[in-house]
Amino acid sequence: MKLVRWLLGRLILLFDFLFRPKGIKRSVQEQVRVDEQSKNLALYQFNACPFCVKVRRAMKRLSVNVELRDAKNDEKYREELLSQGGKSKVPCLRIEQNGEVKWLYESSDIVHYLENQFQPM
Repeated sequence: MKLVRWLLGRLILLFDFLFRPKGIKRSVQEQVRVDEQSKNLALYQFNACPFCVKVRRAMKRLSVNVELRDAKNDEKYREELLSQGGKSKVPCLRIEQNGEVKWLYESSDIVHYLENQFQPM
């Protein structure tokens, strides 16, 4: 079973690499504004998780730079996810606004949030 998961994970990563979307072209000032907005976001994820790939592809499409935190291989991030987010489930977007932290689970909800925040008008 481990071999099957490993193989499927590698296939997912290969297809993601081969068919990576292009990002939005923004003016330098606009991209700086987006980068400033996104600096308070962190995505807890596993590299080969298909739902995490979905979120990363949306980030790429929207040209949004979000810190990626590997909750599979980094014990610190796994513990943060469980103790602060409440679940050891990925993908999870940590949103810090006005001193408050919100944890957003479910890939579709995360993509919807990113599109609402960063989609050009």
